[in-house]
Parts: sequence; C-alpha cells; structure tokens
Amino acid sequence: MKGTTKSDQKKESARVELFSDGVFAIAITLLVLDLIQILHPETEDDLLTVCLHHWQSFLAFFIGFTTILVCWINHHVAFEFIQKVDTKFMWVNGFLLFVVTLTPFPTAILAEYLQKESTVALAVFGFNYILISFAANGICTYAYNHQLVSDEDRVYFNSYRQIYRYGIYYTIVVFFICFISTWVAVFLYILLFAAFAAPKELTARLENLRTGKKSKSAINKAQQVDENENDLAGHTSNEMEQGS
Repeated sequence: MKGTTKSDQKKESARVELFSDGVFAIAITLLVLDLIQILHPETEDDLLTVCLHHWQSFLAFFIGFTTILVCWINHHVAFEFIQKVDTKFMWVNGFLLFVVTLTPFPTAILAEYLQKESTVALAVFGFNYILISFAANGICTYAYNHQLVSDEDRVYFNSYRQIYRYGIYYTIVVFFICFISTWVAVFLYILLFAAFAAPKELTARLENLRTGKKSKSAINKAQQVDENENDLAGHTSNEMEQGS
C-alpha cells in the first residue's frame, strides 16, 4: 500500500484479523447446531439414553471445535508478525476463511457416518485438513515473499512458515492412511492437534533441530579440515626427511 504510514498499514492488518476472527467465531458456533438436533429425538427414550446413543455427534463436535480453535490460534500467531496487507493477501486469507466455514460440513458427515462408513467419513474430514494446510501455508508464504513481515522478524517467520509446508505433506500422507487403518489415522490426527496447538513452540523445536544439525555439520567440517592439515603436515615432514 503506497502512500500510507506504518500506523495505517497496521490498522489495515488489524481490520483483516478482526474480520477473520468474526468468521472463526461464526464457524465454531455453527458446530453446535448438530447437537441441538439431538434434543428432538424420534423415540420416547430419556435424555441420557438419547445422548449416549448420539455419542458420535459429541465426538465430532469436539473434533470440529478443536480444529477451528487450533486454526484460529495459528492464524493469530501469524498476524503477530504480519505488519501490512494488500488486496492479493486478502484473497489468500479469504481462502483460509472459506475452508474454516466449510469445516462444519465434514464435521456433520463425521458425526452421521462415523459408525456406518468410518473410513470415508474420516477421509472427508481429513481432506479438509489438507485444504487448511494449503491455506495456512499460502498465508505465511505470501506474507514472507511479498515483504508483509518486518525485516527483524523475517528470519523467525521463515522458520514459522516451514511448519505449514511440512503440515501439507503430513496431512496428505494421513489422508491415504485413512483408507488403510482408521485408528492409526485418528492417532496421527491427534498428534497433529498436539503439535499445532502451540505453533511457536513447534517452530522453536524445529529451529533447534536445524541449529543442532548445522552445529554438527560445522564440527564435522572443522574436524575434517584439521585432519587434512595434519595429513598435509605429515606428508610435508616426510618429504623433508627424505630430501635430507
């Protein structure tokens, strides 16, 4: 945005985040509508029996709620570093909001078909995770490549955006695992929740792994240089002895 101050740019960024927060709030509220339908059973069973009979609806609500909540946390963390926005970024951000508002639909499928067709139901929900991963990666990659992040935060933000690129690979692999083993896929999705529930900590761990690898590589190179120097010194010494 040319001709605007940093304060104006930050206001525009805050407006986009505020609008996004509203969409997240609406999407997470829509999830409860499926539970309200339970209160209108076709049988004369008591309330406890009805609730126990629809346990999959409560499970799906919890999974859907957690999914949107984790998305919001990651979106919020990303906007801690995004200082300005442009029109194209709004469209990229809009794609994430589109996927978030779509989440109640695969959640409803999961609730309705978890017992009937668990493999397909989980795969449909898993495909939604793939879309979320692409959308989150798109936001961070666009912000990084188009200088929407301050210079002092670019190094860290580059590491931060890498977790979403790995997330794409992870969700695609787990999607296919859904057709092999439902329970293994569920376990892997739980790990995904746990990892992305704290994106800053996940970024720090990946950064530590990278730093550790670089340190080991530097140590190995230094040792190799020392060995080469020692070999060269020994070879030179032998030549001098032979010459004398």
